[in-house]
Amino acid sequence: MTKPSKRPKSDYAIQTVTNALSLLEAFQDEEELGVSELSRRLGLHKNNVFRLLATLEERGYVEQAPRSDRYMLGARCLEFSQALARRHGLLRLARPLLRELGRRTAESAHLGVLRDLEVVHLDGELGDGLVKACLRVGQRLPVHCTALGKALLAFSDDGLRQALDRMRGADGRLEERTRATLVDREKLLEDLNTVRLRGFSLDLEECESGLRCVAAPVLDAEGRGVAALSLSAPAFRADPETLESRLAPEVMAAAERLSRSLGYPAA
Repeated sequence: MTKPSKRPKSDYAIQTVTNALSLLEAFQDEEELGVSELSRRLGLHKNNVFRLLATLEERGYVEQAPRSDRYMLGARCLEFSQALARRHGLLRLARPLLRELGRRTAESAHLGVLRDLEVVHLDGELGDGLVKACLRVGQRLPVHCTALGKALLAFSDDGLRQALDRMRGADGRLEERTRATLVDREKLLEDLNTVRLRGFSLDLEECESGLRCVAAPVLDAEGRGVAALSLSAPAFRADPETLESRLAPEVMAAAERLSRSLGYPAA
């Protein structure tokens, strides 16, 4: 007897719930949004957007901005983020390391993971420098042009090449964020091989002009890259030599400690 094929989970998705979650996700890069703008972004009628907002507002997930008719994320979302930080083992283990990295280097530290060919910044610690790199907690950035992303890609599974192929545009090139971005697939692969050999990755203004970063992978018990730690600094204070000689050892040591906490065997 032929075993019935298992239906994909997407077949069970409830469209109204999907729309509500998409609405909340629209606030990732925006502090405030109005009904008309949300309608355009989501491709939904204004009446549907208003009903979603009214429901979410009633439960505390969004609230109306003071002195305007626009909306912003509500306190309930913050409560969920704090609950996640308390219960998520990786976040709990990484928090003191991020704090120590920020204190020891005076630069901004981040923890990131790979999600759908993007780096998600899960947590961060602001450096003490007068001029500092801002925190990116909650933001998503491309993997190919960030230090966090390259550290994750270098220690990812064998699906790397296929992943890079999916990231390329019609011209065969990767997204160019700045003039320094590695847009050629083969050059990026060479860079990733170097990352594997030395244990850290660099972003030399490849994602954002004026910002340089160094990152190291966090490995689990099987040696898989499950996260990465980074340090970010203004370019005028972080020339390549400073990144490699002063900041790379710091972030590699912190990543190694976090890896040990996740079961990665000692050398």
